[in-house]
Amino acid sequence: MLVDFNTLPDTSRIWIYQSNRSFTEEEQQEIEQNVSAFLKEWTAHGAELHAGFEMKYNRFIIIGLDQTNASASGCSIDASVHFIQSLEQKFKVELLDRMNVSFKQGEFIAYKPLIDFKKMAKEKAVSKNTVVFNNLVATKQEYLENWEVPASESWHARFV
Repeated sequence: MLVDFNTLPDTSRIWIYQSNRSFTEEEQQEIEQNVSAFLKEWTAHGAELHAGFEMKYNRFIIIGLDQTNASASGCSIDASVHFIQSLEQKFKVELLDRMNVSFKQGEFIAYKPLIDFKKMAKEKAVSKNTVVFNNLVATKQEYLENWEVPASESWHARFV
């Protein structure tokens, strides 16, 4: 069951998928339609899952699941991964590769392989004050408070 992302409780489980490039306006509209259609039908062992989503910076797809009524099962998580893989193929983007880092460079969102981010840190091209996206947050509250933070406040701190 699709619900408004903003109405999800802070305890909701969060999955963040970062794209290796920005989506065009047309792609973003199509992705929003696809995600809406998927979440309307998403179930766990026949139980409706109360889920919502938002897109940020034309690059991130954030899905939230209110686990009060029903939690995601192995099968429902598999279904969501297959859905995200279908988006990867359709739009020719990477959404599941966790070995990449997104961070702000001025107004722009940079996307680099982790090895390049480490190299940039060594060369002082990024610092502890560089705003990074911590896609490992697990709940909506963590997402709201700790997703977009200085590198010094994230797992990225070990590199800067």
